[in-house]
Amino acid sequence: MVKTKSHYDSPLGGITLITDETALLGLWFDWQPGYADDDSAVLGDSPTIGAAKRWLDEYFAGCIPRTEVPLRLEGTPFRKEAWALLRKVPYGETVSYGGLARRLELKRADGRRVSARAIGGAVHRNPIALIVPCHRVVGADGSLTGYAGGIETITPEFLRTFGFRP
Repeated sequence: MVKTKSHYDSPLGGITLITDETALLGLWFDWQPGYADDDSAVLGDSPTIGAAKRWLDEYFAGCIPRTEVPLRLEGTPFRKEAWALLRKVPYGETVSYGGLARRLELKRADGRRVSARAIGGAVHRNPIALIVPCHRVVGADGSLTGYAGGIETITPEFLRTFGFRP
């Protein structure tokens, strides 16, 4: 299956998108170390890349995106469960790592405990930034406790874009 790679200029910096013939596989800020290194992807465009770029245009215009983007999240079963919960965090809202852990425990309904740290690991490895909103996960006190792109990269513009107060 052919993979296609494209670039998007966002208000927060460059974004790399990678798709296969049917779904978006990755969406990373260019400054996120090591995430978009896929030498098997060829530069180009595709219907899925077009949909992802429309989604990003809507998002950065301050709207709730209405464009549907087919996604393929590749990871462990646990990570896929965590990412599915991330996708349910409403636009403009946040949730704590512990809150996501409790939601996953309730969803499983089998008594298995889930730690906030395990959720943090899954959130950190989210391959599709923004559309799978890992930026909406905060510490127990509501503060930013980590970010895959590096907490030092977070600027006041970044915080405003994602609904945080600098």
